Amino acid sequence: MAPEQRQARVRAPELAGDVWLNTGGEQVTLAQLRGKIVLLDFWTSGCINCLHVLDELRPLEEEFADVLVTIGVHSPKFLHEGEAAAIEAAVRRYEVHHPVLNDPEMTTWSQYAVKAWPTLVVVDPQGYVVHTAAGEGHAEALRRVIAGLVETHDAKGTLRRGGNPYVPVEDQPADLRFPSKAVVTAEGRILVADTGNHSIAEFASDGETLIRRFGRGTRGRADGAFDVASFAEPSGLALLPADVAEQAGYHLLVADTANHLLRGVDLVTGEVTTVAGTGNQWRDGETDGDALSIDLTSPWDVVWWEAAGGAVVAMAGNHTLGLFDPRTGRISRFAGTTVEGLRDGAAAEAFFAQTSGLAVQGGRLWLADAETSALRYLENGTVHTAIGTDLFSFGHRDGDAADALLQHPLGVAVLADGTIAIADTYNGAIRHYDPSTGEVATLAAGLAEPSGLLVTDEALLVVESAAHRLTPLPSTADGQQVAGDAHAVRRPPTELAAGVVEFSVVFTPPPGEKLDDRFGPSTRLQVTAAPPELLAEGEGTGTDLTRTLRIAEGHTEGVLQVVAQAASCDAGAEHPVCRVTRQDWGVPIRITPDGPDRLQLILAGA
Repeated sequence: MAPEQRQARVRAPELAGDVWLNTGGEQVTLAQLRGKIVLLDFWTSGCINCLHVLDELRPLEEEFADVLVTIGVHSPKFLHEGEAAAIEAAVRRYEVHHPVLNDPEMTTWSQYAVKAWPTLVVVDPQGYVVHTAAGEGHAEALRRVIAGLVETHDAKGTLRRGGNPYVPVEDQPADLRFPSKAVVTAEGRILVADTGNHSIAEFASDGETLIRRFGRGTRGRADGAFDVASFAEPSGLALLPADVAEQAGYHLLVADTANHLLRGVDLVTGEVTTVAGTGNQWRDGETDGDALSIDLTSPWDVVWWEAAGGAVVAMAGNHTLGLFDPRTGRISRFAGTTVEGLRDGAAAEAFFAQTSGLAVQGGRLWLADAETSALRYLENGTVHTAIGTDLFSFGHRDGDAADALLQHPLGVAVLADGTIAIADTYNGAIRHYDPSTGEVATLAAGLAEPSGLLVTDEALLVVESAAHRLTPLPSTADGQQVAGDAHAVRRPPTELAAGVVEFSVVFTPPPGEKLDDRFGPSTRLQVTAAPPELLAEGEGTGTDLTRTLRIAEGHTEGVLQVVAQAASCDAGAEHPVCRVTRQDWGVPIRITPDGPDRLQLILAGA
């Protein structure tokens, strides 16, 4: 049955925003696209799940190039993400090859009733919404929906082939392109994760003279010699201790982010090998075992931590930390539950949010937790927060750490005096935190998305990502006090009634699939709240996608943290292909006297 026959026909709202990118400066309307299948991708550049979707869409865009127009609707979470220069940089950084509408006021987001990043909406050639899906892992479902639309509208004569409003933007080659992290070797050479050039660049100690490059400079995942191997958006780097490197057979560990792999680099021979990951993105299942048989998800940073007996991996894609032992080739879950949020306590029960920077200080591991705009640390098996409050609060404010604010930090480093430097990425600043006094200051501002920090004998070296360079800061830089305003994510809150609320998550298997109940329940739902006391009833994990919640008396606002997943398989196949669809929501709610007593989220549905 064709997709539009399975649902009420809803006309797609027109697209509204302030700037169009990748169109040669031209505005695009749905009326102009009549006859084409339109895929709207609601995303924001700092959301790791949104970056996953960009990769998932590439094969679909190639397969249906003559009938499909993808439009990215960039609806920013943070203030910085809504700036024209920031979104232009993100489009180049992540090689987005379709038109992008910047929607800083979230007008189009609201018109389409979107509640989560990322959300995908399919509009048929006659201008009607026919499919909506939140989260990632929908590539095969989308392929089937699009193929069904092609068949139906080809037969009806309403399908238009050829033509696309996408206009590519030329980039000039450079030694560095959106670099991420850096480390220094015992010989003083500087290794840089050259993310946009899909390689590792080695510079002399001056940080300017390029000596050699590991990786041929194009997106890929090939092992081999330095000029044959390939990476995909590498980010984190860690040099192994000499004795560990000798046992492992390589010196440098690379978080090969978009490949969902860890790679090893022999700095003598230049050989690159895959040491952890399968190349498939983790969605559910095992996290402990032989590293080459375990799926990883967007490893963003990596650091050797002697106290843990291995390399800690910031698994940004599912908000956890992994522990990899290069000597045994084993990997395991080290901390986190996969729920996105900020919750301290025992490592196995803590919530993280896209951890993107790591630094070791003896028995303490420092973490830059990007989506909660937080500086945190792990010590003696317990997670603590030094700066930051939740998923929705951010800003640029110095002073006492309890009141200080960051904005999406991606890097952290331990300075020689034991204090902490933070690459406060979306504030364009380097911040300073003194654990002994609890005071926060700003060391430098006006930088272009600083993403990594490297402490050398002469200076603090900043990986200034959007400026495509390494920038030294004097080690004697004095801290300044910034008294900036507090900001909150501008996503409109969902109004609910006080008391009992009937909650549900909708999942409709894509065409040709059915729920996979071969090994038990095919769905899973986890609900928590911030603050925890917001829910008097309904918190916890179960297999039913419907649940009764009860809002505790006295609360007027808060956040529902929801994790839903569903397993589906090809229907009728002897050896069916099965997949897990998963999405995290942080739903801000406001309690009002006349608010609705029902809340519905769509995981996937026609």
